[in-house]
Order: sequence, then structure tokens, then C-alpha cells
Amino acid sequence: MANVIIKLRIMPEKPSINLSDLEGRIKKKIGEFGGSFGKSEIKPVAFGLNSLEIIFIMDESIGSTEKLEDNIKSIEGIQSVEVIDVRRAVG
Repeated sequence: MANVIIKLRIMPEKPSINLSDLEGRIKKKIGEFGGSFGKSEIKPVAFGLNSLEIIFIMDESIGSTEKLEDNIKSIEGIQSVEVIDVRRAVG
């Protein structure tokens, strides 16, 4: 089986949420899911609100990311989680 590179967009509930703190908790959830954290980036959305975009790698045999998305949504301070890109790694 191949690896899959996935990009998630995480939206906080409000602008005052500490995205660095969320990133640490999300890394832990990704590890528990069986994925490998790649990198993260903070992106401005509007009116002082920023989103957190996270790239991670997982084996495609794991299947859907739905369980991981639900686990991330359960973290206090997160409004939504969206898969914005999925690519199969070649090589």
C-alpha cells in the first residue's frame, strides 16, 4: 500500500484561541490515529480569525480520515475540521 498526504483546515471557535496549543493536541491525535505529522501553517481568514492548516502522512490502508476528524473536533476550542487536499505519495 502507498502513503497518502492529507491537508486539514482547522477552524478555531474564536480569534483568541491559541493555535500553537491546538497544534500540539492535534499532533497527538494524528499519532494515535497512525499518521505522521508533517507541518503546519497559520492562515488568516477574516476579522482577526486565523485557521490552522496541517499536513500529515498516513498509510492508505487506514482508510477514511473521518475518525481522526471527529477526534480533532472533540478538542475544546475547535469549531470545524475540513480535509482540503488528499494526494497519493509516489515513490
